Amino acid sequence: MKNATDIPFRRGLHELGGGAWAYLQPNGTLGLSNAGLLAGRGSSMVVDTLFDLHLAGAMFEAMAPILEDNPLTMAVNTHANPDHTFGNQLLPESTQVWASAAASIEFDDYPPAVMAEHQKMRSDDASPFAGFDFTNIELRRPDRTFNGLQELRVAGRTVQLMEVGPAHTKGDVIVYAADPGVVIAGDILFVGILPMMWQGPTSNWIAALDRIMELEPHLVIPGHGPVTDVAGVRRARDLLAFVETEAIRCRARGMGVMEAVDDIGPDPFRGLLEPERVVNLVDMMYSEGDATHTMMAATEAHEQMTLVANNWARS
Repeated sequence: MKNATDIPFRRGLHELGGGAWAYLQPNGTLGLSNAGLLAGRGSSMVVDTLFDLHLAGAMFEAMAPILEDNPLTMAVNTHANPDHTFGNQLLPESTQVWASAAASIEFDDYPPAVMAEHQKMRSDDASPFAGFDFTNIELRRPDRTFNGLQELRVAGRTVQLMEVGPAHTKGDVIVYAADPGVVIAGDILFVGILPMMWQGPTSNWIAALDRIMELEPHLVIPGHGPVTDVAGVRRARDLLAFVETEAIRCRARGMGVMEAVDDIGPDPFRGLLEPERVVNLVDMMYSEGDATHTMMAATEAHEQMTLVANNWARS
C-alpha cells in the first residue's frame, strides 16, 4: 500500500495498492472531481462518475484493463451533485448503482438540460462551467438506496457505505474498505481547496470528518484535491471548525456576512484554492445560528465571491 506522498496529483488513474485506485482531476476546482475504484476477484465497484461524458469516458478507458477481468458490478454516488453523477450514463446496464435515499431525491435538482441551458446563457470563458459539455447526457439515477449503513460484498471484500449527511448535501456518503484501509470520501473532504456547503449543518460535516479519522484509514480519496491521509482529514476538519468559530464570533458582534468575511480575512486560507468560498460558508453558518437570517441569492453570492477573490488576490 502506497503512502499519500507517493501518489502524484496528476490527471488519471493511480494505483493505491490492495486493489484500490484513485482517478484524480487536478486542480480540483469547480467540476474537477475525483473517483475511486475497488477491484479484484472478478468484480469491481466505482465510486462517482465525474461531470460529463468526455471526462467519464476518459476515466473508464483508463480503467478498462482492470475492468476486463473485474467487470463493474456496483457503483456508488457519494452524493447527487452532477460532477459526481453525470457519468453514470456510461456505466454498464448490469451495474447496480447505489446512493443514500436522501441523495437519490436530489438527483432531480441538477438535470443536465438545465446545466446545458446555463452554459448557453453564459458561454464566455468566465462561466464557472466553461470547458464542460452537458449535451447528450441522460441522467441515470440510483437503482438501490439505503439509510444509515449499508454493507456490500464486492471485489472479494466487504465495503461499507456510511451515510454522513446532511452536510455538504442532503445525502452525503463515504465509502470504507477496511481491506486495504481506504476511504473514498466524496465531497465531505476537499484537500487544498475551500469547500462549498449546500446543506449543512456544520456540526454534521465536522462529525463526518471525525468519523473518517476514527476509521484510521491509510489513505483517503477526497472529492476534490490530492489523495491524503488522516492528517489531511484533520487539517480539513480544523479549518472548517475555525470558520465556524469565527462566524459565531462575528455574528455575536452584530456583523453582517461580508463584514465577517472581511474580518476573517485571507490569511487563514493562504495556499488554498478558491478561498472566496468562505462567503458561502459564513452565510450558511449564519443561517444555522439565526432563524431570521436571509441567505444570499445565488447571483449575489457569486458576485460577492468574485469581489472577494479579486480583492484577496491583490492582498
